[in-house]
Amino acid sequence: MARATLTRNVVPGVHRLGHADVNCYLLVESDAVTVVDAAFPRTWPLLGKALTAIGRKPEDVRALVLTHAHFDHLGFARRIREEWEVPVLAHPAEESLARHPYSYAHENPRLLYPVRHPGGVPILGRMAAAGAFAVRGVEELGYYEPGATLDLPGHPRVLFTPGHTFGHCALALPDVSAVIAGDALVTLDPYTGFRGPRIVAGAATADSALALDSLGELAATGARVLLPGHGEPWRQGAEAAVASARAAGPS
Repeated sequence: MARATLTRNVVPGVHRLGHADVNCYLLVESDAVTVVDAAFPRTWPLLGKALTAIGRKPEDVRALVLTHAHFDHLGFARRIREEWEVPVLAHPAEESLARHPYSYAHENPRLLYPVRHPGGVPILGRMAAAGAFAVRGVEELGYYEPGATLDLPGHPRVLFTPGHTFGHCALALPDVSAVIAGDALVTLDPYTGFRGPRIVAGAATADSALALDSLGELAATGARVLLPGHGEPWRQGAEAAVASARAAGPS
């Protein structure tokens, strides 16, 4: 079974639930919670356990906010919507992908990546074991707009960071000098196994040039901590992470 970890207070009031090399985040304020991203179908019971571990319960969850709607971030979205009646929010450009999470734009053919980058094979295997090929689409989305500060626990501010997908957004948390980057910038590329700040390989990125350009939004936050969709938190500042990612370039 794919390994799961709960890192409490990765920054104050933010807990990281990692499963099969994908990160979800729980933003806690008083007795209310915002969940950011939804990993895989088999992450669903782990979410309940994580809430219990931090002293919260399902009825405390106010919303699931998606950075984007790729299958590895949409995993339990349908269940949280149907079973807990929690609204699922995303950028409007993610609507079609949320309904059809395997029909995504990507620059490079995917089939050769396991041959060229064998370091990614174990990661993709863990994702498969977590239900990566059994993600159900979401029909009913709520929408957020770039620049908005969401009236939700954590008060995340939406940053428009297209490129990985055309509606990808990151979430700035200025009160704790952090930014949830989603897959705009990761510290582990699931397709190559490469570590360190970078954009995701063209096997899953729609427009690498646009993705690299969008990194300026992350740098502009001046955040001390960057919380990626894949990999470990980066604590050397968003500007340094962006510089490193741009130096690494597309793959």
